[in-house]
Amino acid sequence: MQKAWLYEEYGPKEVLTFGDFPIPTPTKNQLLIKVRAAALNPIDFKLRNKPLAPLDFPVVPGCDMSGTVVEKHDQARRFKIGDDVYGNIQDFNAKGKLKQLGSLAQFVVVEEELVAKKPKNVSFEEAASLPVAVQTAVEAFKAGGFQEGGSVFVVGGAGGVGSMAVQLAKHVYRACLVGASSSGGKLDFVKALGADKVVDYTKTRYREIQDKYDLVIDTIGDSTNSYVVGKEYAPIVDITWPPSNPRAIHSSLKVSGEILERLNPFLECGKVKAVIDPNGPYHLCDVSKAFEYLETGRAKGKVVISPF
Repeated sequence: MQKAWLYEEYGPKEVLTFGDFPIPTPTKNQLLIKVRAAALNPIDFKLRNKPLAPLDFPVVPGCDMSGTVVEKHDQARRFKIGDDVYGNIQDFNAKGKLKQLGSLAQFVVVEEELVAKKPKNVSFEEAASLPVAVQTAVEAFKAGGFQEGGSVFVVGGAGGVGSMAVQLAKHVYRACLVGASSSGGKLDFVKALGADKVVDYTKTRYREIQDKYDLVIDTIGDSTNSYVVGKEYAPIVDITWPPSNPRAIHSSLKVSGEILERLNPFLECGKVKAVIDPNGPYHLCDVSKAFEYLETGRAKGKVVISPF
């Protein structure tokens, strides 16, 4: 048995308990990972709050993780025991129910195609913060048909997905102009990520923004208002479901280790950096406090859990 956070009914963070959960055995193309760090995402508490997807209780929440391969099935050949890897272990597009065992546990099993090798210059905490945010941001650019040299506006540039979208726009997709919105205390932070222009949404309305963009990526579900920042007929991508604007394109994410592998060179040279909220990392014993903070919506970057 191992220690894990779990819940046996839907509800607020109070339904979470810290208890025992069986250590799984890898099958087919799976790896057994000793978790070194994990990160929280809004989907983790949304799934806990109400039945959004088929689940079997008890459920261990969590998608993002980094850790070390300690066992593998004979059919898993991409990695060897002792390799440090990171990834999103929940493939939301797979058929059937989601995994009972999420990343808030000491050990997890994951299909080898869902993880990538961790760059040596990236800590376990930094690596754990990346997968869901990166995969969601990449899918948003893809859904919007973004072309190199275009302009993009990121709504919520300081959040987990937003902070990645700003960096990818500047350093990977080579946008000619990167705009973003954030609250006043985070403007310099978003500029440091690569945004050319940052708007304080507490003081400026979207309609007052003079620049118009080729793509709008809304990470906070405000596309019913933020669409005016886009040029006429510009794609508006909303990562929340359902989008508040019927014109918006909904973008979720493709769960793949290949996406992370393509990002690794940018991480290794320092052009793209993990963004961890300064209140963390939270200890595994303090997961309930970490969820409480995440659910305020005030996190800057990702809320990370470590050590395990």
